[in-house]
Formats: sequence, structure tokens, C-alpha cells
Amino acid sequence: MHVHWLQHASHEDLGCIGPWLARRGDRVTMTRLWAGDPPPAAPDFDALIVMGGPMNIYEHDAHPWLVPEKRLIRAAIDAGRPALGICLGSQLIADVMGAPVTRNAHTEIGWFDVSLNPAGRALALFADWPDTFSAFHWHGDTFAIPPGAQNLMSSAGCAHQGYTIGDRVIGLQFHLEVTAADARVWLAQEELKPSTYVQAPDFILGELDRFALNNRLMIKLLDRWLPNP
Repeated sequence: MHVHWLQHASHEDLGCIGPWLARRGDRVTMTRLWAGDPPPAAPDFDALIVMGGPMNIYEHDAHPWLVPEKRLIRAAIDAGRPALGICLGSQLIADVMGAPVTRNAHTEIGWFDVSLNPAGRALALFADWPDTFSAFHWHGDTFAIPPGAQNLMSSAGCAHQGYTIGDRVIGLQFHLEVTAADARVWLAQEELKPSTYVQAPDFILGELDRFALNNRLMIKLLDRWLPNP
């Protein structure tokens, strides 16, 4: 299977998704949008992963590559390709599918509980997930739920944490893919100012077991989203 992924910042990679793809033997290609790589003109891949990034989906002047990126995402979904969006990626998918993306009431950075809503608990994708789990967050914006989708998950600081469009397009606001090593790199990029929903780096990195638990949930989801052919 040919899996293509979109990278928005040099320090934000696939996390635990990378080893999962390697174990499957998939062909993996990427577009480094931050470095000026042009996205493919057409979805000549089998599945698309759209990762996170520090920019916002509406900053077209600062990041003009957002425009062709959005065209690619829409073309891939229209062509029936499975698509997974994480954080910024989930916002980009929501945007191209007709849902607004705006500032959230709170910036969420750190470990905060996410709860499955009844619609989420009813989906086979999340069949054996706990009703509430601690997830790693790093976002300031939020998506509205795209037309035809349902709000699957919520946290105290952000009402919209996940959606699906059909059974092959998934958007997650939080970062199950991030490893402890990834988090150390991210935290070196920005000086955090702790608040109600922004935790101190020492606390974030002191919860190492949570990264492994998040990664296991990510792998469960990936196995169901993109089963081996």
C-alpha cells in the first residue's frame, strides 16, 4: 500500500505511526510543505495522513502552500482515499469539507482527559477504547463538525475532539502519535506559560507512561482504519 503524508514543520513527524507503517511494509512518501515541496497534483496514493503543525489553516499569506494542500486533501477524499488528520490535519480536513475552524476558548497543551460521546462509543473504530482516556494535546484552534459527521469526543477545554466522515476519514484534535522523545523536541521549540489548560514541561515529561498508552490507542485505531490488504 502507498501511504502519503503531509508534514507542516520539521520537528513534527509521524511519531509512532512511522514504525507501524514500516512493520506493514507500506511504501511511504511525504511532502515537506514547510520546505517548499509541492504536494502531488493528484492523489496517486492509497491513503493520506495529514499531520499537525504550529500554523493555522487560514494563514494563507504566511503559508501559501496551504492552498494547494487543501486542494489535494479534498481531491483525495473525493477519490475515496482513506484520510487521517491529526490536530492541524483534522482542522484542514474539516475546512475542506465545509466546517469552520476558529480559535478555541482555551489553548490546550499537555495531558487532559478526552471522553467518548455516545456516537464515538457506537463506532467499531473505538470499540474497546476506554470511555475516558488521558490524551496529549497541543492546539489553540478548534474545528466545527463537518456536515454529515458526528462529534465523537470531547474534553473539558474543547468540545470537539474527534469526528469521522464515513468510516475511512478520521479527524483527531489530540496527539496519540507523539512519543516521549517527540514531546521533548516539541517542548524545546516553545516556552510555555502554564495556565488552566497549559501544563508545565516538567509535568508533561513526568508522565512518560501516558505516551506509551497513547501510542497503543493510536495503533489500535490505525489497524482498524487501514487494515492490511
